[in-house]
Amino acid sequence: MSKTEAMIQVPERKKRVYLSEDFKIDNWETIQPYFEELKSRPIHSVDELEKWMKDRSELESVLSEDLGWRYIRMTCDTQNEDITKAFQYFVSEIEPQIAPFDHELNLKLMHSPYVSGLDKDKYRIYLRGVERALEIFREENIPLNTEISTKQQQYAAITGAMTVTLDGEEMTLQRAADRLKRNEREVREEAWRAIQERRIQDRQKLDDLFDELLKLRTQLAKNADFDNYRDYMFAAMGRFDYTPQDCFDFHQSIEETIVPVLTGIDRERKEMLGIADLRPWDLDVDPSGKAPLEPFTSGEELLEKTIQVFYNLDTYLGDCLATMREMGHLDLESRKGKAPGGYNYPLDEIGVPFIFMNATSSLRDVITMLHEGGHAVHSFLTRDLTLGAFKHPPSEVAELASMSMELISMDYWDTFFSDEDELRRAKRTHLESVLETFPWVATVDKFQHWLYENAEHTQEQRHQEWLNIFGRFNHQEVNWSGLEKYKPFIWQKQLHIYEVPFYYVEYAMAQLGAIAVWKNYKENPSEGLAAYKRALSLGYTVSIGEVYEAAGIKFDFSTDYIKSLVDFVKGEMAKI
Repeated sequence: MSKTEAMIQVPERKKRVYLSEDFKIDNWETIQPYFEELKSRPIHSVDELEKWMKDRSELESVLSEDLGWRYIRMTCDTQNEDITKAFQYFVSEIEPQIAPFDHELNLKLMHSPYVSGLDKDKYRIYLRGVERALEIFREENIPLNTEISTKQQQYAAITGAMTVTLDGEEMTLQRAADRLKRNEREVREEAWRAIQERRIQDRQKLDDLFDELLKLRTQLAKNADFDNYRDYMFAAMGRFDYTPQDCFDFHQSIEETIVPVLTGIDRERKEMLGIADLRPWDLDVDPSGKAPLEPFTSGEELLEKTIQVFYNLDTYLGDCLATMREMGHLDLESRKGKAPGGYNYPLDEIGVPFIFMNATSSLRDVITMLHEGGHAVHSFLTRDLTLGAFKHPPSEVAELASMSMELISMDYWDTFFSDEDELRRAKRTHLESVLETFPWVATVDKFQHWLYENAEHTQEQRHQEWLNIFGRFNHQEVNWSGLEKYKPFIWQKQLHIYEVPFYYVEYAMAQLGAIAVWKNYKENPSEGLAAYKRALSLGYTVSIGEVYEAAGIKFDFSTDYIKSLVDFVKGEMAKI
């Protein structure tokens, strides 16, 4: 019996201590008594305070998981009105009721005479987060947050409905994008133009939606006494370890260090393709002239092979994904009506996450699966931590888990690519995309800083600033003549700008860390993997820098450090 056929013990939900086993969330009235009890409960010792914190965490985990399933079902079927209403009910009717209680419970915790007796090593990160939440809380922002959440859902509905028809077949934009890997240049151009035409059909709708979000987010920040929404989000996201200026310095380092490397790769691509001008539809095709890589043909095959790759790396890693398969915690294939993108959604109570993605049959899908699988492993490694808050590290750590998995798994990609030449192509393509992560992240992050530092801008000014920033970082060799009408709206495809603002620069920070994890793994596989798992198991009980240190790497995005890791990647590419 192969490892992927082994019997997996499906985890049971931990026995509830505070809530009854049959507790279900029907409406606010079923939840309110628990918040009232926590608010009024007398606390007479450090032990009683810790018990109170655990009870609160259990309630929060149950609520979080219920909301999680509502979100998962909605993104799996954006056209189902009942499912959408169930999610919206939680967001509009339950979350606003929870927010003031959260604030009161935070006050109760920090004002308790016993808080100073808590284990400093265990709770210092959690307590500084609570303190920051108290600093930025404003009651008038509760309905604003509800309105923002409702508006953000509109992005998925708009983009999830986008399809194009090619060769008489209606398909999602993700499936159409697979044609950009085809050798026939006219096929690539047709697909690229069809995708762009479909996107700009909704350009005004998406521009207007962003205007509404910009206004609401700016008001949120002003209410909390911040100069702009960027500064508010740095506080809300708990960015204790770096500043906006650090981000600007990082952008500059990327422009100086990585953009020239990618320009050289693009020149090489143009030569290999034998074309006078490199066009936007020439960037995903294999320049060797070989057929596109097709590592799998169905979501089931993608999952089966990924599980095998994880088992080849480490038994525990394989068990994580095999458990999710047993529990039905995956929805992998692209289809009409499904929200775009991919995610791993942590489910705090059961401790087994859910992976959502839009796979077709490409190498990019393999990378996405490995990426979300890394997030999933992180969820498993933190599932037994005491408090729910410990299980949710900042994204600089969360993305380290996922991006490292993309790289440390490469030694076992022969599971997907039995042909040596295809394996080499897959590895080289991915390493190029690793380098391409940096300028794209810098573009999106720099754009977001500008959006909120200049909140009174017009749509036209927004489009012009996007063009300025895009031109600095992206594909200097590409000829856009005749395609100028599409360029100002490329930012609209980035769901983070709409749904999770400022959650993006972490990808580049974590990508650096992932390269360093991979470097350690190449030098000593057993210790490199052990350090990776050891670091992730810390969750958010220590600072970002301490997590990176446990992984045997540095939290550093200086020019010199970037250059050293880019040189390592270039060296590995030369070996392929």
